[in-house]
Amino acid sequence: MNSSADDSLDLQLRRIAIVGRPNVGKSTLLNRLVGSRVAIVEPTAGVTRDRVAVPGRIPTSNGDRWFEFIDTGGIGVVDRDDLGMEVEAQVGAAVNAADLILFLVDVKDGVTPLDKEVARRLRGVPVPVLLCVNKCEGRGAAWGIDEFRQLGVGREVLGISGQNGEGLRDLYDLIGATLPPLENPELEQPPVPHMKLAVVGCRNAGKSTFVNALCQEQRMITSEIPGTTRDSVDVRFERDGKTFVVIDTAGVRKKQKMADAIEFFSDARSHRTVRRADVVLLMFDVSQELSNLDKALSRYVIDHYKPLILCANKWDLVSDMERQEFLDYIRDELPQLSYAPIRFLAAKDGQGVEAILKLAEHLYERSHTKISTAALNKALKRANEERSPTRTGANVKIYYATQTTVAPPTFTVFVNDKRFLNKHYVRYLTNRLRDELELSELPIRLELRDKLENQTE
Repeated sequence: MNSSADDSLDLQLRRIAIVGRPNVGKSTLLNRLVGSRVAIVEPTAGVTRDRVAVPGRIPTSNGDRWFEFIDTGGIGVVDRDDLGMEVEAQVGAAVNAADLILFLVDVKDGVTPLDKEVARRLRGVPVPVLLCVNKCEGRGAAWGIDEFRQLGVGREVLGISGQNGEGLRDLYDLIGATLPPLENPELEQPPVPHMKLAVVGCRNAGKSTFVNALCQEQRMITSEIPGTTRDSVDVRFERDGKTFVVIDTAGVRKKQKMADAIEFFSDARSHRTVRRADVVLLMFDVSQELSNLDKALSRYVIDHYKPLILCANKWDLVSDMERQEFLDYIRDELPQLSYAPIRFLAAKDGQGVEAILKLAEHLYERSHTKISTAALNKALKRANEERSPTRTGANVKIYYATQTTVAPPTFTVFVNDKRFLNKHYVRYLTNRLRDELELSELPIRLELRDKLENQTE
């Protein structure tokens, strides 16, 4: 098995890279192989730029087995942002790390000059290559498969359909035969990540630069061009024997300014990433004012009760600003996030990156805190004594509370009539419990419940 010098994780999963010219269906095939819509699929050529590496389990003649499948950008793509060289560098990194290469071509287009160029580059690789003729839906397309033998690369030539799944059974068996199982099958199991960390923010805030610094490799394409990252890309890395996943996302932008479907899908994936994450990093450029998009993203994170770190990136560019001045500015602009920690960093130089990872891990572990019922109700009683919820004409009683789940810490508070507790008192109670229970930097969720409602169940 090949090993990548820049990847300290060594999953023991065999790596399978999917390569080919633009628009032959690489992302569609990846989604089919891993059984999920991981990569953006859109007719525009050159949608994929970064390496998208995902573990997937497929049925082979040796039984169900796990592999790491790597989607790549199209070789020879003419990128609208002039990032073609960066895209091809990512393809080269995927090929160098692979144990097997799936060379994808399009039966409907026949052999093209770019197919021949890809084949030329693959002839010297030291790992097996399987030539997969894609878009062979139905028997009518089968006649075109033999034409691709002239490319002179690939141990086998298979007709498949990434869209419909035709021919994949033969592909799975061939993958299994080409890459036989390890002696210890347990080594082929993908490690369960200790924590999933989402990096979100507006375009050009430095998210991909941060991910590269965290992973200590050029894992994501970075440039001064806004919108360089299009997909939400899971990147695995290891610290102190633990596996982490950091998810880089496309920068969000106003819907009326989205140029095309690619940007629409990128934006949707960014929001989905927040829902998937254990901890969210909201990254912003300190040389720019906080935008309405930053505020909208923060509200989205709040609504999903995710631990959040506000990451003030590019701090090295504003050395004349006092930290306290900036902290006051952030607190004024995001008052609903008064509990969220703020950290300063310069991702380009790696400053502050490791400290943010350690803080994220601390928040993740604290979000799984279980509070004893006794401690919870003592805190509840003190809060109630200092500020009574009783309203004019209504006798509001808070009986007791219990913790119902973790991540986020969730407390059910039983009252005589929850209609009489307004949002201001609930906010007060939330903040008091957060402070009393040493959950000061975490979101917590309060669920009000009528005591009679519980008794009738």
